[in-house]
Amino acid sequence: MKILKSENIQAIGEKIYKQHNAITSGRYDFTACQLDILFMILANLRAKEINYSIHTSDIEIITGRKWNISQLTDSTEQLLTRMFEIETSEEYSQFVLFQHFRYIKGTRTIEVRLSETALPYFFDLKNNFTHFQLKSVLGCSSSYAKRLYMLACQWRTVGKFPKPIPIVELKRMLGLVDKKGNEQLERISQFKERVLDIAKRQINEYTDITFDYELFKRGRSFELIQIYVSTTKGIPKQLEIDYKEPLDFQKNIRTIMAYGLSKEHAILIVKDGIDKFTDFVKKVNERAKKGEISVDNAAAYIVGSYQKKGIIPKG
Repeated sequence: MKILKSENIQAIGEKIYKQHNAITSGRYDFTACQLDILFMILANLRAKEINYSIHTSDIEIITGRKWNISQLTDSTEQLLTRMFEIETSEEYSQFVLFQHFRYIKGTRTIEVRLSETALPYFFDLKNNFTHFQLKSVLGCSSSYAKRLYMLACQWRTVGKFPKPIPIVELKRMLGLVDKKGNEQLERISQFKERVLDIAKRQINEYTDITFDYELFKRGRSFELIQIYVSTTKGIPKQLEIDYKEPLDFQKNIRTIMAYGLSKEHAILIVKDGIDKFTDFVKKVNERAKKGEISVDNAAAYIVGSYQKKGIIPKG
């Protein structure tokens, strides 16, 4: 899992070194579950802090996906054994991203301790993504879609990779070629069907960019790929992770939106106080059970009540 070194993609390698985006550009084959864990850590990342708690309910709320305990423990076990190799003109280093994962039984909580050596690279990765790019990555279920999205975003202002790159190099970036040169999905039809086309569909559906590719032959076989990226799309209509706001604040917004409210109204209610909202819902339910009130449209009732309080503007 080395940073790009091939002379065939020297231009891309030079660009990546300048960005110091080691984790993004490294060759690895993280699963969708592992990447969800990684990005949840990024959403909570704080300066000089190496200890974090992840709640599986947070993953479900933010990503819309559920991972069972077996999937999570398998994923974290593999994360602990995954080594990164970073090589620049000055040095060569090896490190792991995590020191340990601890599961607190009965709480759906995972305590994570990051490697101090890797901490700068976590911040480099976070700084190279806007909050809504991160949410876009989480929206893709394919690990290959996540990786290709991250790679494509580095060239979004240009519109495409500087030049076609060898397909085998792209496979290395995606973890489909091991250190001994053993290659998975050797037939181009397999690579297209199981990797490229799935990634293209998910990136174009869930993210802020349009992704496309073109294959080129050398002789009788396809050996090069050109990746194109466009930023003409609008922002995806989803609740994004915003680094400027606490994750709990964003979870509360999603909770209120589940009642059918708009994001704008949900934000105003959360700012007024989530505990107040919880008490309000409890009292409404109690009165409804007693037959004192009838609530046919929950969203309209909530908005109307908060308009009377002056929390949500009328009109």
